[in-house]
Amino acid sequence: MHEVERGLFELRRGRALYVSSPTPAGSALVAAVEGLRGETLEQLSSLGHPLRLVVTHHRGRMMGLATKNGRVPPHLSLGLNGYKSPSGILQLAIASAAQLSPHPAEWLDVDPASAAEAAGLALTRLGRLIPALVSAHVGTDQVPRLQELLRDGAVLELTSERIEALVATPGIEVTHVSEASVPLADAEEARFVFFRETNGFLEHVAILIGVRSEWPDPVPVRIHSACLTGDLFGSLRCDCGEQLRGSLRHFTEQGGGVVVYLAQEGRGIGLGNKIRAYALQEEGLDTVDADSTLGFGADERKYDAAVSILQHLDIERVQLLTNNPDKVRAVEGGGIKVEDRLPIHGTLNRHNLPYVRAKVHRSGHWLVDMLSQSVTAD
Repeated sequence: MHEVERGLFELRRGRALYVSSPTPAGSALVAAVEGLRGETLEQLSSLGHPLRLVVTHHRGRMMGLATKNGRVPPHLSLGLNGYKSPSGILQLAIASAAQLSPHPAEWLDVDPASAAEAAGLALTRLGRLIPALVSAHVGTDQVPRLQELLRDGAVLELTSERIEALVATPGIEVTHVSEASVPLADAEEARFVFFRETNGFLEHVAILIGVRSEWPDPVPVRIHSACLTGDLFGSLRCDCGEQLRGSLRHFTEQGGGVVVYLAQEGRGIGLGNKIRAYALQEEGLDTVDADSTLGFGADERKYDAAVSILQHLDIERVQLLTNNPDKVRAVEGGGIKVEDRLPIHGTLNRHNLPYVRAKVHRSGHWLVDMLSQSVTAD
């Protein structure tokens, strides 16, 4: 685990990483497109074959890419002829379809990504970076130079199997770290319980409202993914802050409940990518297509950590405050009984109307009643 964490740190710093695979021909030097430095690009060029861009199938479909057999594999590798600067490569990796038209001829050079490239791409997603890599397979004449860099620690080596094992680990376990009383404006009797995922990547909080011995049965629970813009600043582009505060009021009225607050900003793509998606939405894309343009799926969130937290709290039966069917399936799949589901709505306004529509029509959320509201003039 320590090596994988260091590998992610190297990618975040804009440095190259050597991902080795069982077949030497499948190994590659990779660097994240986000934060890519000029010297790293030069290093990859000097050690490897012509540079390639590695993207997810979500991004590939948006770019209109397919391999020679006409298929779109889970990850694609395409030629980077004509793209020599970090800024140009970044723009290629995040531009909308309209900005990319007409397609440069070099995009015809498309292949499935190698195991090493796919593993490196998985690391970027773990780190909430843009899921895009610059890749170079090391030329045979440069193998001695690469070995020297690996010995000196100038370049870190990770095996694709090690990364794949981490990503493929089923479920997410959490460990209890600390807890303390934190009186809130809407709930004076509140206790914050802090958890850390055992893989060390993310940290979450459970907010326990009311005196546990007086909690209703089933226990009212809100699983809430962090939304800095909505929860803290009251953004009108979403209804997250209203859902969070409405949940706290409901818990107080009912005699208690639990908010499981997950570090899954922007449906799991991270704050930086969420802001990028907002910029794409200003061009007319809905929230699903904007995320796809950046290389992400419609919803990257997972709820294993929430289930693990509820299990740690010995909660077996819940009244779940949600409009999201995925949360209901995840909780019940974790062996916790959802006795009741309570819809929770915000206020419809002209800024969040496209967002709510996409939730209903693209993601299947139970928000038809919210769409029937009159749109406020805000």
